Amino acid sequence: MSAHPSPTTTLNEALRAAPLDATTPLGSPGLKADARIPLRSHLRHTGALVRRNLLWIRQDPESMFDALLMPIVFTLLFVYVFGGSIGQALGGGQERYVQYVIPGMLAMMSMTLSQGVGTGFSQDFNSGVMDRFRSLPIGRGSVLFAKVAVELARMLFATAVLMVVAVLVGFHITHWGGLFATMGLSAVFASSIMWVFLTLGVVLKNAQSVQAMGFLVLFPLQFGSSIFAPTDSMPGWLRNFTNYNPLSTLADAARGLMTGGPVAHDLWVTLAWSVAITAVMAPVAIHKFRTKS
Repeated sequence: MSAHPSPTTTLNEALRAAPLDATTPLGSPGLKADARIPLRSHLRHTGALVRRNLLWIRQDPESMFDALLMPIVFTLLFVYVFGGSIGQALGGGQERYVQYVIPGMLAMMSMTLSQGVGTGFSQDFNSGVMDRFRSLPIGRGSVLFAKVAVELARMLFATAVLMVVAVLVGFHITHWGGLFATMGLSAVFASSIMWVFLTLGVVLKNAQSVQAMGFLVLFPLQFGSSIFAPTDSMPGWLRNFTNYNPLSTLADAARGLMTGGPVAHDLWVTLAWSVAITAVMAPVAIHKFRTKS
């Protein structure tokens, strides 16, 4: 008796609940061009694949541990280990640091959890489930969009956990509308970063390689930003890097939206980064996926 169902099992369950087109013969040349599949069919395919991914999460709940535990561990770590000293530098104490770091943590969650879409994609290739996709009359882009949709849902779950912990450690939500605007902005930015990790999931050979490369990308961007500490005391060269770091603009926009302060510049810069990354990486990811699968 197997403890966990195979990816193909959950795929078959999803396809039975939302059957795909039966009019196109399996393996026909028409499947190689997404443009030949109507938009309505693309949406139905994406919905079926979203269901497949959700079934996999339901039957393998350990896959949600990062979304559940990461907000708790990082919040407690930074608030209670660094909160006092950095809070004094901000002109207050631990309470002041809580108001500073929680909006930045929202920015961090949007990028850290985006890595999961690449590792999951790589695992699907290595488990053989992509061979199953190749035999079906579905839009190839639907596979990628379904992955992005489910990872966004995981990110929103992690954000909800983060906010519960934030309130428990003393965070005061002064602008509820700003909180929801921050969640939307983080989702937009996260969806753009996911295309980077989807590309890595296609190009690299296994999930371990995706994780290693993701660490090399995430670590300098997260800690070379204004997420955890102000940038005023940083060396000039590093401060210049943080000024162009999209995580800094996302964190600063989140602070302005949630606790008050200037928003417009950081908001537009973050949106510009999101559009640019998506415009460059989404076509690359789709092309690499079509070529490989």
